[in-house]
Amino acid sequence: MRRNIAAGNWKMNTTVSEGVELIKELEKQSIPSDVEMIICAPATHLSSLVGCGEIQIGGQNIYMQDKGAFTGEISPLMLVDLGVEYVLVGHSERRELFSEDDQILAQKLNKALEHNLKPIFCFGEPLNIRKEGSHISYVQKQLENGLFHLSEEELGDVVLAYEPIWAIGTGETASPDQAQEMHASIRKSIENKYGKVAADNISILYGGSVKPTNAEEIFAKPDVDGGLVGGASLDAEGFGKIANSF
Repeated sequence: MRRNIAAGNWKMNTTVSEGVELIKELEKQSIPSDVEMIICAPATHLSSLVGCGEIQIGGQNIYMQDKGAFTGEISPLMLVDLGVEYVLVGHSERRELFSEDDQILAQKLNKALEHNLKPIFCFGEPLNIRKEGSHISYVQKQLENGLFHLSEEELGDVVLAYEPIWAIGTGETASPDQAQEMHASIRKSIENKYGKVAADNISILYGGSVKPTNAEEIFAKPDVDGGLVGGASLDAEGFGKIANSF
């Protein structure tokens, strides 16, 4: 079933003590009952944040093996043991800075689902692709390579997050109409592969400089089910306003 979701990605920000205080401040915000708030926090924070309140906690990364000689990586078993429910897979920074390709991300999706973690699967186009007008086919290929191996049942546990890379941390934001165009295309791709029921039930988030000042207009679009929010999720009051923008 489609859900309204306000997901925050703290990236490599806050100490553990700062993160705990931020969660406490977020818990004080008045959030509508039909909006699910998720915070994807640094791995060092997770044990301190899980169970602090009603906010769902997610990891920012996962490795595609349960255990082994993979120094610095995060096992799905570790996340599950901490009580984490969600995990980001394919964030643009993992793709761009750490060279995670579609094959790696497909494996990460499989491993998350194997352990009943809910992946937030991210994808989106860089500026040069947007400028040349091939953004829809570019994103379609990302879906085909990284996501479409899943069964319809597995897909039901995945949240999608469209991230126009050119609008992340740049202050640039896709217009509401640009966001809707891509989200509608993504939903149509899901329908073509898995059927209308699956397409109607999957939540598709927009991630790209979402702020309290633009969230309401973006979230009003029929195929946008919420946001994956970076910097603005580090401000409790501002993120609360975003969660109240549906």
